Amino acid sequence: MATGQTRNRTSTFMAALLGGAAFFGLSEVGETWFTAEARQPIQIEAPNGAPMSFADLIEQVSPSVVSINVVSERELPEIGIPDLLNPFRIVPEDEQQDGDDEDDGDRPTRRVGGLGSGFFISDDGFIVTNNHVIDDATEITVVMTDGTELEAELIGTDAETDLALLKVDRIDDRAFRFVEFADNANLRVGDWVVAVGNPFGLGGTATAGIVSAKGQRNDRGRSSSYVDYIQTDASINRGNSGGPTFDLDGNVVGVNTAILSPSGGSVGIGFAIPADVASTVVEMLIEDGEVTRGWLGVTIQSLSDEMAEALGLPNNNGAIISAVSEDSPAEKSGLKQGDIVLGLNGRSIEDSVDLTRRVGSLIAGSQNDFRLLRRGGERVVRVRVDERPKDLTQQVNRPIADDPDPRDYEDSDVEAPLGAMVAALDEDKASEIGIEGGVVITDLMSRGPLGEAMLEPGLVISEVNLQPVTTPEEFTDAVEAARAEGRENVALAIVSEGRTIYLAVPLNGRS
Repeated sequence: MATGQTRNRTSTFMAALLGGAAFFGLSEVGETWFTAEARQPIQIEAPNGAPMSFADLIEQVSPSVVSINVVSERELPEIGIPDLLNPFRIVPEDEQQDGDDEDDGDRPTRRVGGLGSGFFISDDGFIVTNNHVIDDATEITVVMTDGTELEAELIGTDAETDLALLKVDRIDDRAFRFVEFADNANLRVGDWVVAVGNPFGLGGTATAGIVSAKGQRNDRGRSSSYVDYIQTDASINRGNSGGPTFDLDGNVVGVNTAILSPSGGSVGIGFAIPADVASTVVEMLIEDGEVTRGWLGVTIQSLSDEMAEALGLPNNNGAIISAVSEDSPAEKSGLKQGDIVLGLNGRSIEDSVDLTRRVGSLIAGSQNDFRLLRRGGERVVRVRVDERPKDLTQQVNRPIADDPDPRDYEDSDVEAPLGAMVAALDEDKASEIGIEGGVVITDLMSRGPLGEAMLEPGLVISEVNLQPVTTPEEFTDAVEAARAEGRENVALAIVSEGRTIYLAVPLNGRS
């Protein structure tokens, strides 16, 4: 019995491996290895706040999302290059001439297409997208979800936030479906979001995910001075730029603008411009066709934890002014180098980016209260901000000057703390680089605190913990005073090429 039954059981097992579904019909094997009971369906319940389906939301908002097709003229180099629309084809030289006269000196151009996304924010045809989507475009066409194509007019752009505003005319006076920016979105990491757009030219594609981080300032090369990005893991790909990110109520919480990816496709890290920033910029573009920002005329830095400790501050909130431009609103209102801006119009300042954005949102010509920490004491200074100049390259504090040659100071070297040899900066050189005085580093111990901080001979130290120093003795006394107070770090104002930065250096070097 045993031999035959064993052979049958083995044959049955092998048949099951090969036959798959037939396996569970054999009661003998089922009784031996498996339970033949019918399983109940798994009961799935959505987590609190999560929908079982995004279909209703997407159906509601999709008609307001459009594709943006642009055409631009790109110059071709003098030799063959890859065709921008087909990277596997090299443009022959005879195709590059494009009918241009070789004697006029103009380089031939080629029409290049581009794709992006956008969305209606009003029933009369205003559309938001990214500045980089329509930058240098000669033709802009909006394609609606039903395939309708409309020629778009560019109303205005803001390169600082990478936003642009378009306008299309109504069709037979019919109102467009539109969406609205969220009011005080107050997103949290983990909140659901849905992105709708035109990735890779597919059109009308929706992806869902969560907010994976907030306050991100890495925007892959575009200016982020005025934006703290929302980071999401909803798939954002090429062509999603300018499209909306929605919350579960169908409000726009962000404008997709960039991805972090080694391949160009989504790896789960996308960045969106927050709704509060976008709505403010859009309102200005609708009203004036351009964005004007308040301007102080200062160079600022965020406070590191080490610098806050060196200055005896309870935290690193605030921004320190490292330079004040001549004839600027800041100089006229009495702001000074070394001032730490703690608050603006009754609200605390987090860091230099926060201060930049807050000043940029001020109305030109308005009077505003800046709460400052100046050499240990708090004060409030009333400052009148001006309109930010179009060209800030000319708004420099002083011409760049060469650093002192440390060999000129060898005869007056005085050994100082922090592993350095310093000498008093002569008056002529101080005037040349635009400071009242300081000490110049003439030599460094490679393993001393200043050497470990990568400073070099020829650099000038003008302040220690916001106190001016003009002689080696003053420098030594200031450092020793910080040590006596139990500080672990000391904040130095370092002057190089006529520009000042603040740097925290450990008193005893790096551990």
